[in-house]
Amino acid sequence: MAGGRSKIRRGGWQAAGGCAVARSARVQYMGGMADEPDQPRVIAFIGLGVMGSSMAGHLLSAGHSLRVHSRTKTRAAGLIARGAAWADSPADAARGADMAISIVGYPDDVRTVHLGERGTLEGLASEGGSVIVDMTTSQPSLAREIHEAAAARGVGAVDAPVSGGDVGARNATLSIMVGGAPDAVESVMPVLTCLGRNIEHQGGPGAGQHTKMVNQILIAGTMMGVCEGLAYARAAGLDGGKVIASVGAGAAGSWSINTLGPRILKGDFGPGFYVEHFIKDLGIALEEAERMGLRLPGLELAKKLYDELAAMGGSREGTQALMRVVEGISQSTRAGPP
Repeated sequence: MAGGRSKIRRGGWQAAGGCAVARSARVQYMGGMADEPDQPRVIAFIGLGVMGSSMAGHLLSAGHSLRVHSRTKTRAAGLIARGAAWADSPADAARGADMAISIVGYPDDVRTVHLGERGTLEGLASEGGSVIVDMTTSQPSLAREIHEAAAARGVGAVDAPVSGGDVGARNATLSIMVGGAPDAVESVMPVLTCLGRNIEHQGGPGAGQHTKMVNQILIAGTMMGVCEGLAYARAAGLDGGKVIASVGAGAAGSWSINTLGPRILKGDFGPGFYVEHFIKDLGIALEEAERMGLRLPGLELAKKLYDELAAMGGSREGTQALMRVVEGISQSTRAGPP
C-alpha cells in the first residue's frame, strides 16, 4: 500500500459531529479495506486560532480526551469549560497522548512545537503507536524532517494540511490532504473524519504539503478573478448578489465566489484565513516551484498583490480583502496620470 491513496468511506458510520467514534471504522485503500479501532483517543491539540478552536471542539464533541496548548491561554477558556485540560507546553500536552495535532502559523512554529526543547516529541511515548499530525500549511521538506525525527524515536508522523477556512473548520467539512507512511495515516484516519469530509492520502511524508501548495496556487488565481469580476460588475452597475447567483452556479462557480464573494459585497474583510498566512503559503509555493524548475507567473502576480495588501495594513484581514487592492488599482487608473 506504500505510496497509494486512501479515502474515507463514510457510509454507515455514526458519531457525534459526523466522525467515527462509536462504531468500527473502515478505511478504503487502493488495494483493499483496513479495519480501524475508533475508541476515544487522548489527543494533544496545539494551536487554537481561527480554525484550531473549532477543530478542537469537534474532537471534544466526539468523545476524545483533549489536552490543549496555545500561546494565548485565554483562547482555550471555552474548551477548558467543556472538559479539555490545559498544558503549559507542547511536551506536557503530548505526554501520554495517543497523538499530537498541531495547526499553527508558520514553519518555524511547527518546528518549535514538535522538534523544540519542549516540543511534542519530548512528550510522546516511543511505544504504543503515538503519531504527530501537523495540519499547518508548511514546507514539504519540514514534514519530511519531522517524519525522520519522529521515526528515530519510534513515533509516527503525518502531514495533513487543510482547506476550507473558518467555515469548513466550524462545520467539520474541511478538505484534508494527507502525507505519510500508510500505517501512520491509517491510524489517524478515524480522528481526521471528525474534522473533514474529503480526506485523501496523497503519498509519503511531505505529499500532503505539496498538495496544499496546489490548493493555494488555485486559490490565489481564483481570488484575483473573483475580485476583478466583482469590480467589473460594480462598474457596470450590476447587482452583485444576482451576479454571484448566476455565475456561482455555472462554469465559473467556486468556493471563493460563493463563500467569499458575498463577504466582499458587504465589505466584510474579516479573516477566515489571514492574509499574512496566505503570503507565507504563496512564498513556500514559489520556493518549491523554483526548486522544481517551474515558472508560475500567475502565482508571482498574486504574491505581489497580496504583498501590496499587507503593506496597506491588511495582514490580519481575510484573503478576500484583496478587493481593496483591485479597487485601488482601478481608481488610480480612472483618475489618470497626475
